[in-house]
Amino acid sequence: MKQYACMMSYTFANGHTGGVMKISFLASHGGSAARQIIRAMEDGRIPARTGLVITNNRDSVIYQWCLNHDIEVRHISSATHPDVDAEDSAILAALQAAGTGLVVLSGYMKRIGPKTLAAYAGRMLNIHPSLLPAHGGAGHYGDRVHAAVLAAGESISGATVHQVTERYDEGPILLQRQVPVLPDDTIDTLRARVQAVEGPLYVEAIQHYLADYG
Repeated sequence: MKQYACMMSYTFANGHTGGVMKISFLASHGGSAARQIIRAMEDGRIPARTGLVITNNRDSVIYQWCLNHDIEVRHISSATHPDVDAEDSAILAALQAAGTGLVVLSGYMKRIGPKTLAAYAGRMLNIHPSLLPAHGGAGHYGDRVHAAVLAAGESISGATVHQVTERYDEGPILLQRQVPVLPDDTIDTLRARVQAVEGPLYVEAIQHYLADYG
């Protein structure tokens, strides 16, 4: 099943519309979706350019990957900015300085601050490892989602790309893709099946976004 919902039009951080979109990322760990999207921009499947990657984890795989691939990366977290308001301001400033038009979350495990949310309303996307609205909301992330799917006896699961709002996993849905839940599934096997569709789904969702509003 695939679903595409209309999104509001956007302007770039400098207030101008049009031009080549710059996509920036917020990631905490491996950033596998971010890496697939960056590759899709580099090979022309996504007509956009990379802004920067912000991570709250200086020791993350995505941080080192960015260094190895000459991608601008910043570590911004409570370690660099103990005050949450200052952290929010620093993230927003970094995104705007990079000319970011679209923010993509890739396994980002921090709550987005109100300044950043307001500045990128309708221009921030996330991927969730279930078919929202099922198994979403505060506390539902990673393997907790897959465990909930199995505990509920679901016959299908999947992934959902949606807009980020102030309420966890409740933003408008862009695209979804189903995967079967098999009778002998474990968290590990279900996770692997969902992760296999997440990257291509994210790329497709961004392609739709740019086709309509790029």
